[in-house]
Amino acid sequence: MNSPAATPPPDPVRVRIFVDFWNFSLAVRNLDVTLQVDWRKLGPVLAAEAGKLVDPLRPALYEGLHVYGSFDPNKPGDAKLRNWFTNTIDKMPGVNVVLLERQRKRGYPRCPHCQAETTNCHACGGDMRGTEEKGVDTRIVTDMISLAWSNSYDAAVLVSADRDFVPVADFLQAKGIKIIHGAFPPIGSQLSQKCWANIAIPSLVAQIKR
Repeated sequence: MNSPAATPPPDPVRVRIFVDFWNFSLAVRNLDVTLQVDWRKLGPVLAAEAGKLVDPLRPALYEGLHVYGSFDPNKPGDAKLRNWFTNTIDKMPGVNVVLLERQRKRGYPRCPHCQAETTNCHACGGDMRGTEEKGVDTRIVTDMISLAWSNSYDAAVLVSADRDFVPVADFLQAKGIKIIHGAFPPIGSQLSQKCWANIAIPSLVAQIKR
């Protein structure tokens, strides 16, 4: 007699993680100023949690961690940050980094009383315009859509509190991709409401800390 065919194992849930670096770092700082995140652990831990939410009977396959940040080339302190991004975190297995230069704001700060612009510092004469992050959100959205289009994941964990990501979450979920919010409740509640599920990152601190 022929023995019955073995049941093939279920297909894994392929998970990618997309992290808005500054949004995530600020949330971590507000949670615990002494907390240091182990970036080698972050991706696999979030992928495992996402897999449990999608289907606890299927294994979770960690496909990669995408980290998006910005730096100010005119700030000496940001040189160290840039070096850490490119020479440390970007070389970790499965990690892909996008680091963009911050852009100088077009407008100058205004006096709250007379609305006059202040172009230069009265003490040092420096330009009073600060810098702002440009293009990071767009790059996250582009990568999420392009990787979904190439069938590179089944579920994504989006780590940001920015409600500007609501449209891409809606779009991808309409295409059958599950978007899971990596959240620091109650921050980012609007994005949490639109995502398929949520992971409370504070509950994972013991697993992701150095």
